[in-house]
Amino acid sequence: MRIGELSRRTGVPVPTVKYYVREGLLPPGELSSPNQASYDDGHERRLRLIRALLEVGGLSVAAIGDVLVAIDDKEQPVHKLLGEAARRLVPEYGDGVDDAEVVLARERVTRLIEARGWHVHAGNKAADALVAALASLARAGHGAFADQLDDYAEAAERVARLDLEYTARQADRADLVEAVVVGTVVGDAMFAALRRMAQVDASSRLFAEDRAE
Repeated sequence: MRIGELSRRTGVPVPTVKYYVREGLLPPGELSSPNQASYDDGHERRLRLIRALLEVGGLSVAAIGDVLVAIDDKEQPVHKLLGEAARRLVPEYGDGVDDAEVVLARERVTRLIEARGWHVHAGNKAADALVAALASLARAGHGAFADQLDDYAEAAERVARLDLEYTARQADRADLVEAVVVGTVVGDAMFAALRRMAQVDASSRLFAEDRAE
């Protein structure tokens, strides 16, 4: 297909398609003449993935490039590759200052990992993000919120199992890695939306007497 048709199929403007090619996010089309290139279903699929990561996941172009590098790496074992892809999706948190709240939060996260038998090392980016979140709660005067950490961890395990059950259905390696990336980025947005909806419902039930006044 020509670039115009690729644009129509994916909803990505032609100049943006060319930009993604220049940035290395999208492979160049096959030249059919000096000024014409043809694109295939692989280009369409990659564009749809980029759109999902950008528009729903909110990733930057640079972050998307890193994720795509992980997806395209054919040399690493699948488990390590999935870990690398997921790692690149977690933003950096904290300013590197280990104040009292950070020290206590790190100890708590380490105990949580050990208690649940998770195969996650304490320096994992997601673990660092959890440390930053717990430290921020403590600084804001809501450290008691972390008393529910085990319940949240239980819910997270269930969601993670659902995620991996979906990805395990993918027979092709590329499909499997892409599924976990999309599931992590877009799945996070989906789960956040569901959580907000559930909070609204729970609030209406918990504070029903306020509506009656």
